[in-house]
Amino acid sequence: MRSAVYNSAIPKVINPAAGMASGVRLLTFFLFVLALPLCVHAADWNAPEQQLAHKIVAITGPGAIAVTIDNRSTLGQREVEIVSNGLRAALEATGIRSATPEQAVATVAISLSENPRAYVWVAEIHQGSAAPVVVMISAVRPEGTTLAHDSVPLMLRKTAVWSQQDRILDVLALDDAPTPAHIAVLSAENISLYRMQNAKWTLEESLAIVHARPWPRDLRGRLFSAKDHLLDAYLPGMICHATASAPLALNCRESDDPWPLAPISLTSSAPPSFGTSSAAQSAVMSTSAFFASSRNFFTGALAPSVGKFSTVAKFFSSAAISREKYVLWLFASVDGQVHLVDGVTDQAARLNWGSDIASVKTGCGAGWQVLATSSDTQNGDQVRAFEFPDRDPVPVSAAMDFPGEITALWTESKGDTAIAVVQNRESGEYEAVRLAVACNQ
Repeated sequence: MRSAVYNSAIPKVINPAAGMASGVRLLTFFLFVLALPLCVHAADWNAPEQQLAHKIVAITGPGAIAVTIDNRSTLGQREVEIVSNGLRAALEATGIRSATPEQAVATVAISLSENPRAYVWVAEIHQGSAAPVVVMISAVRPEGTTLAHDSVPLMLRKTAVWSQQDRILDVLALDDAPTPAHIAVLSAENISLYRMQNAKWTLEESLAIVHARPWPRDLRGRLFSAKDHLLDAYLPGMICHATASAPLALNCRESDDPWPLAPISLTSSAPPSFGTSSAAQSAVMSTSAFFASSRNFFTGALAPSVGKFSTVAKFFSSAAISREKYVLWLFASVDGQVHLVDGVTDQAARLNWGSDIASVKTGCGAGWQVLATSSDTQNGDQVRAFEFPDRDPVPVSAAMDFPGEITALWTESKGDTAIAVVQNRESGEYEAVRLAVACNQ
């Protein structure tokens, strides 16, 4: 995962109900219901805000401080805004002035986390070359609140697939088993085929990738199953095709053709369409994007276009949510924003996400979930599932921890699971795991 950024709420437009009288009654009731939790949350956050602010200033002293606030809890965007504004106000009251990292005498990274009993807010303080200092407080949950996975019972599950010392770019399951028994592993210089025999992986074939130009430093690549041959491999400035019959061969050629943004087999996979039209699913499948041959991101040029947009901002990864009459595309752009493109509008938002996102089509919740990474500088990256009732992401699972930096996150061939690759901080090895969404009911 390449970056994580903070988001403010995306404004929504409320359409009035037909008829003046009914519209006024509906709006009055809506505002009344909204006001209740807002008042409770705003009053309850004051004490922990003051407590954390005083712990921070006891370490830094008053002065110019660079402060960032990262939400890793199940607090909604509205509550996060309230807490963030309250924390900044409490810090200012202690004599701390907000500043850029270049002008600050210290930096403070605040994480809003939680456990089953309380919210836990952690501040990591850096001052010059001194070792970082960590302070924390706990805030009792306001009465009536519950964890996100209590109200929207989805769960992420991961299954280990493969690990090796060399960087893993992608892993492709070559069978339809719930736990793959035949896989292809894409590395920088080869595609290796493995089969599970006697409870361990056995190498069947290693196909060399012949390339004339050196790879970019942060190499990325994708594997796709094919209908008339074994698989396709997409690498910067190159496409490779593996034959299906023995003897196996890998034919690679230089190419600037766009990369598919979703697995080709998704439309014919087992999961039902959950009300989405075949036209919308076809739009998901047919969209490709051009990859910068000397960099690690997509240029933003699309083929074909998404509605009126033939280009979007340069992006690291994408996810698609198929609606009944259109497809909502999400692009994790290189500037840290997420662009939501529906073919008519391109709305940019700063979400608390990293650079790797992927969508899965399941039998849980709304039927489509977006898996998004976020950064934990102390331990490792995290992945959480989100749904989009409209344009605001709603977390529908608890965050899943990983033992290091996530370097790839791709939707698998059937579309209902994803492959995540992480570099383990302790062993240094690259580990590929399968992520699935469970309904947890």
